[in-house]
Amino acid sequence: MPTENPPRPDDPTAPTTALSLAALDALAMEVKAVARGLGFSDVGITGVALPEDETRLLAWLAAGHHGSLHYMERFGAQRARPAELKPGTLRVISVRLDYYPSTAADPGEVLADGSLAYVSRYALGRDYHRLMRNRLQDLAEALTAKLGPFGHRVFVDSGPVMEKPLARNAGLGWIGKHTNLLARDAGSWFFLGELFVALPLPVDSAPDDHCGTCTACLTACPTGAIIAPYQLDARRCLSYLTIEHAGAIPEEFRVALGNRIYGCDDCQLVCPWNKYARFTREAAFEPRHGLDAPRLIDLFAWSEEQFLERLAGSAIRRIGHERWLRNLAVALGNAPASAAVTTALLSRAEHASALVREHVAWALARQQHSAAAQGL
Repeated sequence: MPTENPPRPDDPTAPTTALSLAALDALAMEVKAVARGLGFSDVGITGVALPEDETRLLAWLAAGHHGSLHYMERFGAQRARPAELKPGTLRVISVRLDYYPSTAADPGEVLADGSLAYVSRYALGRDYHRLMRNRLQDLAEALTAKLGPFGHRVFVDSGPVMEKPLARNAGLGWIGKHTNLLARDAGSWFFLGELFVALPLPVDSAPDDHCGTCTACLTACPTGAIIAPYQLDARRCLSYLTIEHAGAIPEEFRVALGNRIYGCDDCQLVCPWNKYARFTREAAFEPRHGLDAPRLIDLFAWSEEQFLERLAGSAIRRIGHERWLRNLAVALGNAPASAAVTTALLSRAEHASALVREHVAWALARQQHSAAAQGL
């Protein structure tokens, strides 16, 4: 006879099958095989203890290096305590999915051409969140079919999770001096996702750090955001400023922004380990609407309706048209001086948004200065 309130599949109090150590080892191997069969590039398993990472996180927050990422403060130490985020969690299954598109224009060539816009390589195609969530849910359902109901929860940038430390502890790589996760056989061009589970699976081991004496990422950072090895001040980071930051881009960083209109890959582009990076196998991550090497002027002309339509299903869409124009205005100010650029900027000089108007005014002044310097 069924119970009045049967346990939900994600209920950590739901009964799980008692498994021997040998059975748990076999189950871990099956988890990894299923995950790879679902298209994930790598998978590992770790426990939930992150005491050293919690200490570093709290010090980072106390120093104000998170900028306006106030949600980091709200959840605080909970980010380092998976069992508090999802009660009953015993292990975290961490997965990697390579995203570098094989058909994208050469990043160096795009960055070197001031008339073009540079978009971080992870955002050229469709948004990864839903794709990874669905596959992690498929993994959870495969385990449920085998074991019966058990506590679990999927995360893909969807909660206060320290994904890089968890991935490191799960054996997927080490955290490099630029604070990105690095894998010896795959570099850093990949996404991470997690499946929290109430299963006592055997855990993997964290790899050694292989950055050695290399400081290429620190030298390459356009704004000096990597203030020391393994330390990032988000307030100086162009990815933060062009994506997460809602207000004006500080003037001290506008020239350094160059033509980067969404994110910044410089620290990854110079990393020696990325010579081992793999192209994605996901067609969804290949460039859409020519975003791998678009003209700044063309993107700046997009109306809000065009922005929303053309970037449907893209991670870029979440910054909104106002910030899109803000970023583009700065990049146009840095572009080679020309009448076409000035005309484009003037078309937005009376924009309804004060944020856009302020950045357009800066860009126009910079264009005039550049033109005068060139005798144009």
